[in-house]
Parts: sequence; structure tokens; C-alpha cells
Amino acid sequence: MKEKVVLAYSGGLDTSFCAKYLSVEKNLEVYTAIANTGGFGSEELDDIEKKAYELGSTKHVTLDVTDTYYDKCIRYMVFGNVLRNNTYPISVSSERVFQAIAIIEYAKKIGAKYVAHGSTGAGNDQVRFDLTFDVLAPDIEILTPTRDLQLTREAEIDYLKKHGVEADWSKMAYSINKGLWGTSIGGKETLTSDQTLPEEAYPSQMTAEGEKEITLDFVEGELKGVDGKKYFNTVDAIRALEAIAAPFAIGRDMHIGDTIIGIKGRVGFEAAAPMLIIKAHQMLEKHTLTKWQMYWKEQLSNWYGMFLHESLYLDPVMRDIEKFLENTQKAVTGTVTISLKPYHYVLVGIKSENDLMKSDFGEYGEMNKAWTSEDVKGFTKILGTSLKIYNSVNKKF
Repeated sequence: MKEKVVLAYSGGLDTSFCAKYLSVEKNLEVYTAIANTGGFGSEELDDIEKKAYELGSTKHVTLDVTDTYYDKCIRYMVFGNVLRNNTYPISVSSERVFQAIAIIEYAKKIGAKYVAHGSTGAGNDQVRFDLTFDVLAPDIEILTPTRDLQLTREAEIDYLKKHGVEADWSKMAYSINKGLWGTSIGGKETLTSDQTLPEEAYPSQMTAEGEKEITLDFVEGELKGVDGKKYFNTVDAIRALEAIAAPFAIGRDMHIGDTIIGIKGRVGFEAAAPMLIIKAHQMLEKHTLTKWQMYWKEQLSNWYGMFLHESLYLDPVMRDIEKFLENTQKAVTGTVTISLKPYHYVLVGIKSENDLMKSDFGEYGEMNKAWTSEDVKGFTKILGTSLKIYNSVNKKF
């Protein structure tokens, strides 16, 4: 009997080459699997399955982990208002570990000796797949034909043609990776430091006109309502918001950052729903949390986002941070109003029973109700004590 290999398959050129190469050159029984984290529709998945069987896959499976991805990752990124380098909602990169977990669990389930992926040696994904596979199944050997052989695109196409695989492999101008939490766009201008993406590079074109005011309803930090409609499943709420906001071309930007392997990289992205959710949630938190809750959330959230990006999701400290973040959300319930306009948005305001501005203690800049002027004079004097001591001792400097 042939040994089994599970290939993380996307239907693209690299993984198509891997499917044929592993079958023909390595004499393996190839099982293809795609882990869907919300970026593929049913028609796309059917087309990918068809391609897999045409390449000789023994069995092809679709592993839908969209809800798992939300429950175990996205909700915590929202709780933490996570934006890498204050810009990028860690869209596609946060999906990879959940795709890798699904793939390796399937490999263990069918008793595969090998697991394979089509990542090249120049990006982050190779580390994310390798590390997750190795941690969760150290006895299953990892195969990476694309990375190991260092073949050109033309060489892969020639190999597939040689083995009777005819398809339109014409290279798209941009590499597009679409997911529930945003879409990344790479190519041409992103390979430079002085150019940005043109309008036509973005999958979602600006078609909306004028202004549209919408509301987002949060319950303990989670999005549960969009424009007056309630949702039990937050994944459905995210998709509904994306459908409303994407035509306004909101959430576009260019992320510049450090890759896991040490080089700098640029990638364009569009993430209408994620950016609106994060910014609306953050505004609601400003009204419902204390300053020290906000401060420590920001510190830990930065670490959470960095560890997620660096493929360290499985480190137990991540579970500790998640517990903290979840505990901070008890009072984060309310409605945020947002005005959508072409290419931008405005956070109008919030309504919440937990709004700390609804205090009987005072109104900022207007009226103090819980203290006297003499109280403030004494408070200010004590507050400045350490500063007066320092300045008195160090006058000579």
C-alpha cells in the first residue's frame, strides 16, 4: 500500500503542482484538504474539489472552521482592538494557524504518514504551517515540494502540462487572499516602498454614494446587531456589516511590518467590517471601562496580536491573555452609531446603560458635583509633592 499524505490544498498553482508531484514522484496516496475560515463560497469550494480530483486526489475534503476561527481568535482580537502596527487587523495571517490545526487533525484522523503544504521559502506562512504541524503531530513528517525544489512558476506549469494537466495558470496581477476578517492584496506596488495600490487592485470596488448612518449593537464586547437587525451568530453579523460597508471602499490601507523570517514586507488590504467593528468597539470601551482597564488591555493586546502574527498561538500565555480580555468585557454592552461615506467613516456616538459619562459626580469642563474647590486645591497640592521634592533637591541641574 502507498503511504498517505494530506496536502493543504487551495486550488492554486503551487498546491496543484504539489498534488501531482507527491503522487507521481513520491508515489504517495494524496489526500487534499482545504480548511475554510470564511473566505470561500460554495461555488469556489466546488471548483476547488473538482480540480483536486482532476489532479488525482484520492479523496478531497472541505474542513469548515469559520465558527471555530471566530470563537477562538476573532472575538479576542475584537476584545483587544488588535491592529498590528496600529494599522492591520491581522486578517489572513491570523487564519493560518486554524487552517493548519484543521489540516493536521485530519491527517491524524486518517492515519497519514506525511502532511504537506505549498508555501515558498520567502514568507510567513511556511513557519505558521510548519510550527503548528510539528507541535501538534511531531511524528508526522512535513513535506514542502515548492519550498525545497525552488522551482519557477514556469517550471511548475511545464511539469503539470507534461502530466496532462491543462489549466489557465496565467498569473494574476495581484495575489488575493480573502477571509472573514479581511482581504490581503499583494503584488506590483506592494513590492516597492514608494507606490501604493491603484483603485482597480481592490476586489471590492466603491459603488455606494452619499452617506449612510448605521448602528452596531455589542453585547459584552461581541457584535450582535447590525443596523437594527439582531444576530445570534456573530459570524453572520460580520458578513452583514461587510455587505453594507464594502461598497463604500472603507477599511483600505497598506501594512508595512516585520516578517517572522526577519525581512520587511508590505501588503495592501481591505477590511471594511473588521475596521468598523474594532473602532466602534474601542469607542464603546472608552465609555464603559476605567482608564486602567484600557491601559492594561492595550499592553496585553499588543502582545496577543504579535504572538498571533508570529505563529505562537499555541503558547499557553495566549489562553491567559484571553481570560483577561474576556473578563474586561462584562460592561461593554451598548449601541454605536457610525456614519459611512465613500472611502471613510465617522464614529458618531454611543448609547449604553454602562456609560461612565452618565455620572452624578460631574460633567467634564462644566460642573463638579462631588467635590469642592477646596478639595481640588488639597488634591493638587498632594499630587505635586514628589515633583516639588525632586525639583528642590536637583536645583543645581
